[in-house]
Amino acid sequence: MPSKKALVRRPGPRLAEGLVTHIERTTVDVGLAVEQWEAYVGTLRAHGWETIEVDPADDCPDSVFVEDTVVMYRNVALIARPGAESRRAETFGVEEAVARLGCSVNWIWEPGTLDGGDVLKVGDTVYVGRGGRTNAAGVQQLRAAFEPLGARVIAVPVSKVLHLKSAVTALPDGTVLGHIPHVDRPSLFPRVLAVPEESGAHVVLLGGGKLLMASSAPKTRELLTDLGHEVVPVDIGEFEKLEGCVTCLSVRLRELYA
Repeated sequence: MPSKKALVRRPGPRLAEGLVTHIERTTVDVGLAVEQWEAYVGTLRAHGWETIEVDPADDCPDSVFVEDTVVMYRNVALIARPGAESRRAETFGVEEAVARLGCSVNWIWEPGTLDGGDVLKVGDTVYVGRGGRTNAAGVQQLRAAFEPLGARVIAVPVSKVLHLKSAVTALPDGTVLGHIPHVDRPSLFPRVLAVPEESGAHVVLLGGGKLLMASSAPKTRELLTDLGHEVVPVDIGEFEKLEGCVTCLSVRLRELYA
């Protein structure tokens, strides 16, 4: 059995109607988006990940951004309650998928809202963005779910981008990558590496020291390569038109099986 699993969800026919908050709407080519998604999933598989396709949610335009529906910590799956009401039906198929994998399932309840894209895990430290999609009650419920398991939960203000992970992600050594104009409080992170491009702040840790990154950040790729990292670029341009990034398109479950 592969030691790494990733939940993914195929783009639906209404993808072009997806929400945009901090950028201007531009035309999305759904056919090209499907091709880019398939290449993204293929890249995960090529680097040792077993991909588990969640049942489609074709009535939900943003459903491809599966990361927002659940947060994993150890064997606990915390089912999100998205801040955008139009996205709440996305969680049902994800709940079924994580339950089939044997996860312990918890939920964010009203009045809490939480998007998975607002949660960045660095070891046992869990940063949660408090902003447009995640409210104070959602932060409190996440803290109640994960702190008894050993997590240290730190709330971070988010006002300049859609989600916390629209502004920051982390390298394998815990250094936080950030596009500083989009980071409200860089001082809340112990080590920050400033990157020159917005999409350069987003990496997925593939394992073996390899980083999955959008091809739209060539300067950041050069910077990270110079620092000794192996960067694997993918084109996700159609999803970037909807404020998506490489982390949004999958939920990595390495803790369950590693």
